[in-house]
Amino acid sequence: MKNADSESPSKISALIVAASSSFLTPFTISSVNVALPSIEREFAINALLLSWIATSYLLSAAIFLVPFGKLGDIYGRKRIFRYGIIIFTLSSFFAAFSGSAGMLIFSRVIQGLGSAMIFATGIAIISSVFPAEERGKALGITVAAVYSGLSCGPFFGGLLTQHFTWRSIFIVNIPLGIIIILLILFKLKGEWADAKGEKFDVGGSVIYGISLIALMCGVTLLPDLSGSLLIISGFSGLFLFFKLERKIRYPVFDVNLFGTNRVFAFSCFAALINYSATFSVTFLTSLFLQYIKGLSPQDAGMVLMAQPVMMTLFSPVAGRLSDRIEPRIIASIGMAITACGLILLSMMRENTGLVTIAACLMLLGFGFALFSSPNMNAIMGSVEKRFYGIASGSVGTMRLLGQMLSMGIVTLIFAMLIGRVQITNQYHPVFVTSFRLALIIFSVLCTGGIFLSLSRGKLHEN
Repeated sequence: MKNADSESPSKISALIVAASSSFLTPFTISSVNVALPSIEREFAINALLLSWIATSYLLSAAIFLVPFGKLGDIYGRKRIFRYGIIIFTLSSFFAAFSGSAGMLIFSRVIQGLGSAMIFATGIAIISSVFPAEERGKALGITVAAVYSGLSCGPFFGGLLTQHFTWRSIFIVNIPLGIIIILLILFKLKGEWADAKGEKFDVGGSVIYGISLIALMCGVTLLPDLSGSLLIISGFSGLFLFFKLERKIRYPVFDVNLFGTNRVFAFSCFAALINYSATFSVTFLTSLFLQYIKGLSPQDAGMVLMAQPVMMTLFSPVAGRLSDRIEPRIIASIGMAITACGLILLSMMRENTGLVTIAACLMLLGFGFALFSSPNMNAIMGSVEKRFYGIASGSVGTMRLLGQMLSMGIVTLIFAMLIGRVQITNQYHPVFVTSFRLALIIFSVLCTGGIFLSLSRGKLHEN
């Protein structure tokens, strides 16, 4: 296996491959959100099962992201990255031709596995190739690609759903995936395996995965007793995982980083809170625009584009700024702006104008752009090279755990207020109540995250 020291790969090639894959997966996430009402009608499923079409992907990705981050450090980040793109592309084919909601959810689980392999190694590859003084800029471009995918997803997802059914959303992933695979094979040279020779922690990975499954399934079963028991079991499993990882020589996740590295720990927790407070906004607003405002999938997608367009425009700027200014300052300002956007969105009613909704989404997108790139730069810049895979996995894990928690909050609110029914006209008022309650909870979460973000230490030396 080639080492990065013996053969320096092209930075531009690495950036193109990382940015391309960073576009593909969020494009799928955001386009599927717009297609959910159409999927609900075709399969005649209730609101809770509908939410699992989004949640199953997140849960799978969260389970596998940490283990594949470590496997990338041991066996080569490019190798894991390549297999991830292949799996994601194949699972898109099966999702497109799903004959039932169960098969679609299963395909989404496999998509989540492939996505975990991509995100566990993509950021680590960028951090391996680019020097510290250029890393923020490169990460900013990669994050901008993520938000480009989020920007295009609602519009093209709505367009495809309206004219070619929701299945076409998954079909378009196939040629995109093939192009990225070819780029990896012919343009991305070299390999990165800074933890080569270490043993893989199978036991810790299994405990971690089972704990996350118990937590998420428990949330969906609340307020039943079985749901409470599963949640307790999940937290107990994570506590056991934390204790075991501190003792073994080659942990799948070096939890000691949280105790010895303040910048790393607080940046990760800030990311967790930020994603917890923002991810479900697109899911909820898509339903609000189609159910309450009566928009078509295509028109709803146009409105939803307001948020990720702002993210795409300002993420590279924020990344470059974080190379010179303390990331915690920029990220904390971004989180404060995000909180303001969430508060304004929580005030939406049935008669709120589309321009007002789009303006709130733009404010939210601007705040998130200022937060994300600098926060990621702080995480990757606070660890040694041999921990890049773990740090990259941490970035993705906090994002996915936050997204999963965000969907868990929405699922719980739906279970408590709407129940296991389809969201028909008679349930529109209670849906609006659920929508506003979720946004209020997210606003409180994000406001608390501002102080956590400010409390991290300095990344740049004076």
